[in-house]
Amino acid sequence: MEYRTIGTDPRTRREVSVLSLGAMLMGTLTDEETSFAVLDRFVEAGGTFIDTSNNYAYWIDGSQGGASEEVLGRWRRSRGVTDEVVIATKVGARPLAPGTGYVENGEGLSAGTIREQCERSRERLGVEKLDLLYAHIEDATVPLAETVAAFGVLVNEGAVGLLGVSNHWSWRVERARSLAAAAGLPGYEVLQYGHSYFRRRADLPGALGPDGDQGVVAGDLLGYVREDPSLTLVAYSPLLGGGYVRADKPLGPAFDHAGTRARRAALTEVAAECGATVNQVVLAWLIGGEVPVVPLVGASSVAQLEESLAAVDLTLTADQRARLDAAH
Repeated sequence: MEYRTIGTDPRTRREVSVLSLGAMLMGTLTDEETSFAVLDRFVEAGGTFIDTSNNYAYWIDGSQGGASEEVLGRWRRSRGVTDEVVIATKVGARPLAPGTGYVENGEGLSAGTIREQCERSRERLGVEKLDLLYAHIEDATVPLAETVAAFGVLVNEGAVGLLGVSNHWSWRVERARSLAAAAGLPGYEVLQYGHSYFRRRADLPGALGPDGDQGVVAGDLLGYVREDPSLTLVAYSPLLGGGYVRADKPLGPAFDHAGTRARRAALTEVAAECGATVNQVVLAWLIGGEVPVVPLVGASSVAQLEESLAAVDLTLTADQRARLDAAH
């Protein structure tokens, strides 16, 4: 396994594996026995970065979420896991009532919600401090300064280590970080967005509005991270839910453009040269890029996880990377 540092403050920064394990479906679609087996293998291989949220996976079991955090909490206790494993969670997109969704009935990012849900996540995970807490989605109904202050206070109190943000327009991320800096408070340092080798169209309406999908990595976000190496970019859905390799997992309209066909050809060619799977080449491309990315992979079996773990040891040549980058 390889590692990288997230965060800049010596008091809160952490060394994490360059591959992160997503626990989204643990406790719902993935049963507890399988979840424990996947988690055990990830840690055995040197993995130290696990991702969840306070709302996972409400759309599966008709709840408000929490099952994934609860499974992780039981796994931690049963295995004696302490602070050697960094567990990230999120707040802001938990539905306020079972059977509803975050768009029409989400908890949002008020100061009261952030504090309360931090406590609930700590209870479910069985930890005194949340290693990394993300603002899950934008909340335009709450002043950004209120959200920023609420997160910063939790860090200063020792309830949270690092702060992250996902699914926000990059201008709002920068504004939040500026507000935090002006107030002398910790700000967002980890950015989690949908990102992969195939490029998503960013102009299609998103779940939260007509201006596009703020959860998609586009040029402005890549440029932002490139200019500020203190930021860490985490890529969710890097394997597109099986879309690279499974005919029964169509990619959908977000990938229906000429660039996808060109990139598929380049990806297939490089995978054959490496003797690797297409998925492994995608992960290696993300990990070793000019803007290094931490891929966040899910696994419903140990076998699926093994494929992703092997990608950490795959090094693309300069020529292979150049061909992959040039395809469009």
